Amino acid sequence: MKILVIHGPNLNVLGKRDQSLYGSKSLAEIDSMLREQGAELGIEVTSFQSNHEGALIDFVQSESPQAAGIIINPGALTHYGLSLRDALTDAGLPVIEVHLSNIYAREEFRRKSIIAPIVRGQISGLGWQGYAAALRILATQACSPAAGPGAKGR
Repeated sequence: MKILVIHGPNLNVLGKRDQSLYGSKSLAEIDSMLREQGAELGIEVTSFQSNHEGALIDFVQSESPQAAGIIINPGALTHYGLSLRDALTDAGLPVIEVHLSNIYAREEFRRKSIIAPIVRGQISGLGWQGYAAALRILATQACSPAAGPGAKGR
C-alpha cells in the first residue's frame, strides 16, 4: 500500500519558521519519520512539497492512481486552493488534512478550510505528531472497502 504525503507552500522552511507555531522539526525530519513509520506498518510513503499549487495538482494527478490514501498539509492553500481541492476530490482517495498549528486558535482567515469538507478528517494543532496519527489512521482505514479508490476523498 502507498500513502501520499503532500506539503504545501512554505513548509519547506520548517525548523526555521516560527517554532512556537510550527515546531523545530524540519520537513526532511518529518518525512524521514513518516517513511520509518510507514515501513513498520508495511506502507510505502511518498512525500512531495511545493510552493506552487499547480505542481501539487500535477503530483496528485500523477501519483494518486497508485495510492491508497493522501495526507495533506495544504499550508495557505487551505483557505483558497480550489483547484487543489478539485484534484483531491477527483483522486477518489481517503484524505486526511493535517496542520501543525491549531488553525482555529489563530487569525480569523486561517480558521476556514476549503479542503475540510472533502476530507475524511482533519488533525490540527498536534505538531509533527499529527502526520504520524494520520498515517496510522490511513493504514487502518484505507484497507476498508468504503475507503478505497472511488471513496471520493471522504
